[in-house]
Amino acid sequence: MMLTKESNEYDEARLGFQRFDPHEPDAIFPVTSAAEVQEAVKYAADHGHRISVQASGHGLTRGSNGVLIATRDFNGVQVDPAAKTAWVEAGATWRQVIDAAAPYGLAPLSGSFPGVGAISYTLGGGVGLMARRHGFAADHVRRIEVVTADGVRRNAEDDPELFWALRGGGGNFGVVTGIEIELFDVPTLYGGSLSVDLAENPAILETWREWTRTVPDEVTSAVALVPFPDIPPVPAPLRGKHIAQIQVAILGDRGPELIEPLRHDTVLDTVGELPYAESGKIFAEPERPDSYSSRNVLLRDLDPDALAILPKHTTVVAAIRHLGGALGRPPAVPNAAGHRAASYSLTVLSPGQGDMAGLHREILEPWAAVTIGRSLNFSFGPLTPDEVRQAFDPRDIDRLLELKDRYDPDQRLAPNHQLTAPR
Repeated sequence: MMLTKESNEYDEARLGFQRFDPHEPDAIFPVTSAAEVQEAVKYAADHGHRISVQASGHGLTRGSNGVLIATRDFNGVQVDPAAKTAWVEAGATWRQVIDAAAPYGLAPLSGSFPGVGAISYTLGGGVGLMARRHGFAADHVRRIEVVTADGVRRNAEDDPELFWALRGGGGNFGVVTGIEIELFDVPTLYGGSLSVDLAENPAILETWREWTRTVPDEVTSAVALVPFPDIPPVPAPLRGKHIAQIQVAILGDRGPELIEPLRHDTVLDTVGELPYAESGKIFAEPERPDSYSSRNVLLRDLDPDALAILPKHTTVVAAIRHLGGALGRPPAVPNAAGHRAASYSLTVLSPGQGDMAGLHREILEPWAAVTIGRSLNFSFGPLTPDEVRQAFDPRDIDRLLELKDRYDPDQRLAPNHQLTAPR
C-alpha cells in the first residue's frame, strides 16, 4: 500500500514521537514485511526519490520529502530462549523486545526509554541500562537483514564490511529489515532515581562525579538536571525546583551498598529492586509525543569547573551519562561504534519548536577541551556534515565513506544524520 498527501491515513502514518519538523513525504509505504520494504526502495529508485525510514520517530532530526518507509507495523519479535537471542523486525520498539524476553528471565541491551525503536537505536551504537557491563547494543548483534539502496535484499553478515558499518554507522547503508541480538540473564536489577534539590545541595554533581570513579562495571548511571514546572502533574517534592536526578541501574546483589554514598538529602528516592520489564521507571521519561531538540558531546573526563557552571543553565535539561567499562573495550566482532575512549556523554535538550542551537552550543562550549566527539543517538537536531563525521573514530571515516559510496552511490538514503565526505 502507498499513501499520498491526499490519503486519509497520511498524517497518522508520517508522525512519530518527535513532532519537531515532521516528515512531509510525497509517498508513504506503511510496510509489514521485508518484501514490502524492497518494493518501496525500488519505487523510490524508479521515481528519483530519496528514502527516509521511521519506526517510533523518537530520534527524528529533520523532516524530509521523497519516500517515507513507515515500519511501525513491521514489528515482530521472536525469542529463542535456548540460544538467548531475539529476532527483531524493523519497527519493533524496545518495549516489545523486553516484553517478549521477560517470560524467560532474559533482557536485551535496551535504553532508558522503552518506546524507542530497537533497530535504529542499535544501528547508532546503543548505550543502554547495562552498557558499562556489556558494552554497546551494536556489540551484540549476530545477524542483520537489509535492503540496500539498489533494492537488493542482503544478509549483511555475509559481507564483513557491510556488517561492520551497519553496527554503529546508523542508517547510512541500507534499510534494515531485521536483526538478531543477544539476550542476557537479567530478570531483575536494582535501579531507580534519586532526586536532589540543587538549591539545597549544589555539591551533588561533584559527589556523583567522584562516585563514578569508584564504581564497578555492574553500575551504569546518569544524572539529569531538570527544571521542573510548578504544576500538578509533577510529583509534589519536585514542583518548581531545579532537580539533579541521579538515575542508576545496578546488576548483582550489591546495589544498596554501592548507592549509599548518594543516598543523602534526596527529596524523592525511587531506587529499589525491580523487574527488568519495568526498567523504564528508572529514567521515567515522558511518553507523550512532543517537539524537542538537543545536542550531544562525548567527553574524555568531567571538568570540575565546567561541571560547576552547568546548573546555572535553568532553561534546558542537561544530562550526563557515565560511560567506560565494557563500552571502552573492543567487541568480539569489530564494528563502527566510535569513541570508545569516552568516559562520559553530555546532552543538552530543550522542549518546544524554538531554534535552540545557539544556546546549546553556548552551554557546551566550556567542555571543548575535554570533548572527543559526539553521539548521533543523542543529537536530536540537524548536524553539519563535519559534526556527523565527529561521531566516528578518525581512522574509520574513510572506510565508512567508501562503503557509503559503494552501497548508496546516488545518496538515495536520507538517514537522520547523513555521512558525507568533506568538501
